[in-house]
Amino acid sequence: MDEREALAERFEAQRALLRTVAHRMLGSLDEADDAVQEAWLRLCRVDAGEVDNLAGWLRTVVTRICLDVLRSRRSRREDLAEQEVLDQVAHSVQGSPPEDEALLADSVSRALLVVLDTLEPIERIAFVLHDMFAVPFSEIAPVVERTPVATKKIASRARHKVRGTPAVPAAELARNRQIVSAFLAAARAGDLTAVLAVLAPDVVRRADRVAVPPGGVAEARGARAVAEGTAALAHRSQLAELALVNGTVGVVVAPRGRLLFALTFTVEDDRITEYDVIADPARLRRLDLAVLS
Repeated sequence: MDEREALAERFEAQRALLRTVAHRMLGSLDEADDAVQEAWLRLCRVDAGEVDNLAGWLRTVVTRICLDVLRSRRSRREDLAEQEVLDQVAHSVQGSPPEDEALLADSVSRALLVVLDTLEPIERIAFVLHDMFAVPFSEIAPVVERTPVATKKIASRARHKVRGTPAVPAAELARNRQIVSAFLAAARAGDLTAVLAVLAPDVVRRADRVAVPPGGVAEARGARAVAEGTAALAHRSQLAELALVNGTVGVVVAPRGRLLFALTFTVEDDRITEYDVIADPARLRRLDLAVLS
């Protein structure tokens, strides 16, 4: 085995972990693979014999690549055209989920990826490395160009954002979670009867103009009309997960971990009395999103 083959073998031993780290940072399997491949190319351009800790060196390189991607993505996001958003929404309600959706759901929740996407780039890096991979702050600090103490504060701030702050008492939150979870399960199954069971007779469902599907309506009133519309979009529900939305139990629809829809609910007397479907990018950016623990 020559020197290049030996290096490739050592790199391949780290590939799976590097891909996992990059995926948590970027929320995209394709971008994670690109980051790992770029790390390999950079490794080929250095004298590997001078690298004392190859695993740590590779993790640092992948992290710096991901940080650059996150910063670039944030600047581009401000210029995202509405038509592009509309195209994404239309695609999300057609056909079956992408093949890698199952892998995504197994590895990390879509809701967590959505919340991580709201963090500042260095917050996401610090949180992912420390809280998800137990990397010491002393090793994260040089990557984010902060002191270890400052890096710890950044991770703490990110952790608070990820966990969120409920706007209702714990007992009410738990009960609402049970109701919304039942609604989501029924919607996924396309079970009209089960959907009706958690809706108030005079329930109202509102959707903004981006969220309205072709042939759909912006507002539906009455349990039957709302339930039929919900059951008809069972395939969209396959990509949905519970989340904390503006401090209460809500739902995010996030193919490949990218937020397309958010649902907010009003629950009274153990029934959903109204819910809103939000897809307009400006409205989505104003939502306070957190993981429902």
